[in-house]
Amino acid sequence: MEVESMRDEREEDKYGGKGTLRYKERKRWALFGLPFTFTVYRFYDNDLQITSGLFNVREQDCYMYRISDISLSRTLFQRIFGLGTITCYTSDVTNKTLVIKNIKHSQKIKDFIYKASEECKLRRRTINMQNIGAHLEDADMDDLLDS
Repeated sequence: MEVESMRDEREEDKYGGKGTLRYKERKRWALFGLPFTFTVYRFYDNDLQITSGLFNVREQDCYMYRISDISLSRTLFQRIFGLGTITCYTSDVTNKTLVIKNIKHSQKIKDFIYKASEECKLRRRTINMQNIGAHLEDADMDDLLDS
């Protein structure tokens, strides 16, 4: 009985569970980098969770496989205090862009999100393709078939 429940948990983790908590960061003030806000970011293997608010708590989740692009920006004050802002562009219905503001270790976390999102896409066999304007009229079909 116990082995079956453990097997079920592993299967859920493989395809739809949050996975292991990898990073937990707080949104910080841009000045001095102090964590006196009520926004917490949690980065799991398969999920990104943003919890914000003191009296009215709002929780947002986004599966890693839905993240299609990531950018990192740092203002002068953020660089002075070791902070950064990560913007995730997603295919999520409720949030097309997730902004993770003023966090420490922003470069490490950005790299983790990128790697985890690619692993989740491969695991789920999800393909995200974009048409970047390549025209087949410009290329010779024989050259395309030979390569």
